[in-house]
Amino acid sequence: MRLEPASEEAAAEAVRRLAAERTPVRIEGGGTRQAVGRPIQTAATLSTRALAGITLYEPAEMVIAARTGTPLAELERVLAEKGQMLPFEPMDHRPLLDSTGEPTVGGMVAGNHSGPRRIKAGACRDALIGLRFVNGRGELLRAGGRVMKNVTGLDLVKLLCGSWGTLALLTEATFKVLPKPEAELTLLFEGLAEPEAVALLCAAMGTPFEPSGAAHLPVGIGAARARTLLRLEGFADSIRYRADRLAAHLREHGPAQRTEGAESAALWRSVRDVLPLVEPGERAVWRLSLPPKRGAEAVAAIRTARACEVLYDWSGGLVWLATAEDEDAGRAAIRAVCERLGGHATLVRGSIDLRARIEPFHPTAERVRRLETGIEDAFDPFGLFNPGLLRAGR
Repeated sequence: MRLEPASEEAAAEAVRRLAAERTPVRIEGGGTRQAVGRPIQTAATLSTRALAGITLYEPAEMVIAARTGTPLAELERVLAEKGQMLPFEPMDHRPLLDSTGEPTVGGMVAGNHSGPRRIKAGACRDALIGLRFVNGRGELLRAGGRVMKNVTGLDLVKLLCGSWGTLALLTEATFKVLPKPEAELTLLFEGLAEPEAVALLCAAMGTPFEPSGAAHLPVGIGAARARTLLRLEGFADSIRYRADRLAAHLREHGPAQRTEGAESAALWRSVRDVLPLVEPGERAVWRLSLPPKRGAEAVAAIRTARACEVLYDWSGGLVWLATAEDEDAGRAAIRAVCERLGGHATLVRGSIDLRARIEPFHPTAERVRRLETGIEDAFDPFGLFNPGLLRAGR
């Protein structure tokens, strides 16, 4: 059974029917991230594609709201016409997951998807100021607001963002936006070993020169030599001044090349979408979240157990790791290292068999699990939404 409600009221009614029949349902947006999480099978699919359209845009207030089935490309196009943008640079998973369709506003919020600019501008949940949603009882609710002066329930907004559609059916999202930078420039250091590169990135983030991207691509990841990248954005005169000062501050690491304009933008799209790790497509790809200064240490420890290729983002705090999909695809070794260093690991790409055998999302401690269960019971008492996506049994 496939449901495509065209209004919030129709969506709430559809959920009420599902709740009355205790029918589990898969929530679907553009279908670009269906291969993330545990494979699930449900008797019904509830699509948000007909819940589309921008419902509010106040360029002067830098606020925009849209139904969750709105293609993300449409939202970004409307913002670009007024010289504005979403602050957090959301990732496009289609190359990595070999998926089709169009990413939607709801899918972006459900996964809290954020790109390289997160280190400066914050994550998706930091820009999200309001949500409308249907809970598991079929009640239409709202949290936050449409202007920063009226954000009652903002913590609830943060909770729902990143819940992967397991707590509620999101119907509308409101964001604060930022002016689009006039120009961008990337400083590129070549040939650095991973520990030195991460040290450079962390040192750069401690300066007043405001990098909006800090990434490292080791040897063989998109080029024959290792590349360490720092992006600066803003007014052209400002970024050139800041680039001069930042390069001088980091001169002990060697000379910095400069890339600007479209070439710089293409480089950061590649980092954002993890393009250097897309092929070969049969490898498992993990997303490691770590304290930035521990990124290279974590990778070195994992490499004592198995071969892998990596890409560092967020000044070393985000590590994308590709490895062979054999046995547990390195789950035990990867998660043991992450836990020891204060981080966690999520399997983002893997076969259906692998995602059914292991926990794609990092298991939580028992005390946290009890809290999660209480929240799930409050939002979705009948376990309707995306059951089993995050973990077995729910």
